[in-house]
Amino acid sequence: MSDVIDPDGFRANVGIVLLRDTDVFLGRRTGGKGWQFPQGGLRSGEALEQALFRELDEEIGVPQSAVEIIGQTERWLRYRLPPRYVRRNQQPLCTGQKQRWFLLRLTGELRFDFGRTREPEFDEWRWVPYWEPVREVIYFKRAVYVRALTELAPLAFPRGKQPPFPPWWAQYQPLERTNAEAEPGD
Repeated sequence: MSDVIDPDGFRANVGIVLLRDTDVFLGRRTGGKGWQFPQGGLRSGEALEQALFRELDEEIGVPQSAVEIIGQTERWLRYRLPPRYVRRNQQPLCTGQKQRWFLLRLTGELRFDFGRTREPEFDEWRWVPYWEPVREVIYFKRAVYVRALTELAPLAFPRGKQPPFPPWWAQYQPLERTNAEAEPGD
């Protein structure tokens, strides 16, 4: 099975926000290459939820039985890769990602297992306050994180009990409007 890359060069992808109480899972990319949520490509013929649970198992060793889906973003959220990250020797050429973000609630205690693949995505993890990943993720993904977390917050914290925005939040809000465009018609 191969990854799904659309005619505009965007690789279809699922993103995973794993919630425990008011905190979310954040993984450190192997070798200290930054922090991010679990995410991964959609394979040809694979449904979104199939990709979600495959990635959840492969990247952090969490079985489907340990979580419940609370919701997902309404549309694909996209970001372009900076030119230095585009792998020009691969075809079809991938110039960015379009992601459907899923909000999952952890339903029990478990141990994370990063050794499920030959090349683990993460080597450390921590629980962080809901809005914190925006500051932790690599710069070109920040707008998508702002948009996904903002859209999913009412589902994560029903009845208006979402955590207040941190003092630094205002500096990232322009990103939501400019860089993380939802794909029209999706």
